[in-house]
Amino acid sequence: PIHGVCDHHDLGCLGSAAYRSGIERQLEILKTIGVNAIRTSHNPPSPELLDLCDSMGFVVMDEAFDEWKANKTQFGYGRFFDDWSERDLQAMVRRDRNHPSVILWSIGNEIPEQGAPDGGAMAKRLADIVRREDPTRPVTSACNSPGSAVKTGFAAALDVLGINYNIGEYNHWKGRPLVASETASAISSRGVYNLLPAADGHLEIKAEYNHQMSSYDIEAPGWANKVETSLQALRDAPWVAGQFVWTGFDYIGEPTPFGWPSRSSYFGIFDLCGFPKDRAYLYQSQWTDKPVVHLFPHWNWEGFEGKETPVRCYTNADSVELFLNGKSLGVRDWKDNKTLHLEWSVPYAPGMLKAVGTKDGKPWAIDEIHTAGPPAKIALETDRKSILTNGEDLAFITIRIEDKDGNPCPNADNTVKLSIKGPGDIAGTDNGDATDLTSFQSPARKAFHGMALAVIKSLAVEPGGDIEFTATSEGLAPAKVKIGTPAYNKPDAGWLRH
Repeated sequence: PIHGVCDHHDLGCLGSAAYRSGIERQLEILKTIGVNAIRTSHNPPSPELLDLCDSMGFVVMDEAFDEWKANKTQFGYGRFFDDWSERDLQAMVRRDRNHPSVILWSIGNEIPEQGAPDGGAMAKRLADIVRREDPTRPVTSACNSPGSAVKTGFAAALDVLGINYNIGEYNHWKGRPLVASETASAISSRGVYNLLPAADGHLEIKAEYNHQMSSYDIEAPGWANKVETSLQALRDAPWVAGQFVWTGFDYIGEPTPFGWPSRSSYFGIFDLCGFPKDRAYLYQSQWTDKPVVHLFPHWNWEGFEGKETPVRCYTNADSVELFLNGKSLGVRDWKDNKTLHLEWSVPYAPGMLKAVGTKDGKPWAIDEIHTAGPPAKIALETDRKSILTNGEDLAFITIRIEDKDGNPCPNADNTVKLSIKGPGDIAGTDNGDATDLTSFQSPARKAFHGMALAVIKSLAVEPGGDIEFTATSEGLAPAKVKIGTPAYNKPDAGWLRH
């Protein structure tokens, strides 16, 4: 089955530049939760993405257009469609057809002409161009109105009908090749839970607050679906080839359901930094055989002692037993459970929550959450121990705020100042907060729920020793990390990794 994601072209704080190391990191992250497919949304991808998909084992739905003749925006592609659509589509297929990762050609996303009288003829013209250039792969289009697409003949031009949302249509079109070309569009912010007292005193999940969305996965726009709803719909429709979730990562722009000051999306399984939201573990539990037990929310609810708190667990264990400070709060399993999570209502008390999962009667996986003390220090973790001095290789450094015992501080918002020595620069910084308007090039970044990110880019120089990166914050113990620079600096050798 296709366990895919849709992704925009940007690399978060790096913008639209197609850094090979940045794309590779995204694919590495997606692999951890079982993603095996990428939909290029909604434009031809960078060659670097396809090269990496070839070598890393991803399959690709290669998409050409977001608009045809009918514009979705004031200055859309419709201005160029008559003169350029054949040349642009031909160029994409000729460029990409020798990539073994490409399994589907998409001639458009949610094209308004799905319901137009001439939509069928337009779709056939584009599909025939693709088949002329590559007769070996099927043609699809991501249809948000599949019923209209069938009536107008638009769908008849396709080898595979792509369905965006409209999960009820899976049954209606059973018997023809189908792919769920866009699913979910769930909305959440990493580390945000929005628990507020209800009338009876227990803590209640609130959908949204101050431009932040709850990570309990309870919210999606009216045209979309929650994560569990999408996963269950695909589970119950095995004749559909699989799905492409909207989206793998948050991206710059489209901050639905908010406007200003939100400047990036809330749709990602991972935030703009590439840090996992809780639902990443739901996908991991459904798409992999890895032992998964993931508890949430965090366990720092000062002032709410004794109040019933909703605790959830994403897992692929048969059953999970929850403990608070060593005392069992009961076992949960999947009998009579119509959701994809397990849940307890726990009177809040500081200390340790521990979940113990079993499968086939044997230990499977354990997760623990500790109440953190006051922020005391900075911890740094780099995804690469060395990078090439070619002016384009990258290292991504995760910044965490921890208490004196090394527990992550889930509510910390300390401002961290960053500096660097050696043959590298700070190419970008971020924290995953969709409302943070600080420049992506700022050397100072406020932590968002205890975390931030710095991206280091090598200089195009002869190897000159280690890059030394330092993070400091008032009142916290500082941290340093070193990144090596091996003796290789040719600009065209950026594909080499260490």
